[in-house]
Amino acid sequence: MPIPRAVTRFNKTVANHVTGIFAGRVPPLAVMKHTGRTSGKAYETPIMAFRTESGFAIVLTYGRNVDWLKNVIAAGKCELLYRRRWYALESPQLRPITEVKDSLPRLIKTILRVIKPKDALLLSDRAGH
Repeated sequence: MPIPRAVTRFNKTVANHVTGIFAGRVPPLAVMKHTGRTSGKAYETPIMAFRTESGFAIVLTYGRNVDWLKNVIAAGKCELLYRRRWYALESPQLRPITEVKDSLPRLIKTILRVIKPKDALLLSDRAGH
């Protein structure tokens, strides 16, 4: 069940500005840099990202119908600021949350039991770190 639209609007207007202070510095908060699929405009979106063996996992708490996700899939790549370091990511793959849940921190798994997202996005680190 994706997070309701009212929460999405609040996050866009208030929470994202507050989160932006810590995003990219304090994990799991990160900044996703992506390019608009029709506008070509550069965007930076605060998200929560989790390190995996081959890159990062992003739980799709708002579901699949979000612009940043559509932009990343269309481009096949993005950049991610995580722990004050930029990562060039590629090969976006939508996966059921069940495939990534075990690799997430315990607190996040507890929160996911309430939110019940269906999907996650996996991205590969081009540098192989």
